[in-house]
Amino acid sequence: MEKALTLEIVTPDKLVLSETVDYVGAPGYEGEFGVLPNHIPFLAALQIGNLYYKAGGRTNYVFVSGGFADISNNKVTILAESAEKAEEIDVERARKAKERAEQRMAQQKEKLDYARAQAALQRAMSRLKAAQHEKAA
Repeated sequence: MEKALTLEIVTPDKLVLSETVDYVGAPGYEGEFGVLPNHIPFLAALQIGNLYYKAGGRTNYVFVSGGFADISNNKVTILAESAEKAEEIDVERARKAKERAEQRMAQQKEKLDYARAQAALQRAMSRLKAAQHEKAA
């Protein structure tokens, strides 16, 4: 029985992470899900949020902006539209993006603009939350 998972997080631009981990928690479209070694194979859609993983007694966070998770043979492959490790997040930039999104949502000119602003706000808030976890660790 294997006691570890391989976690790979890939975006269209790069390999963000490739590590051996003990546990992965991900923001599934239908709700958060967790993966331990020897998990059954499955494919899940991801929503904007924070993925976390445990390795060496430490919990680490990665912001993901949608995508898919493929779990099979003790490997978790995350194919994300974008992803950032918590320690790489530019907190000031995320705060400014959050403020801009809140301003656009307050204006509510068109439904399309509101939906875009809402998605931008969710991304900014998730980035800030991931960065906050990193500072607390």
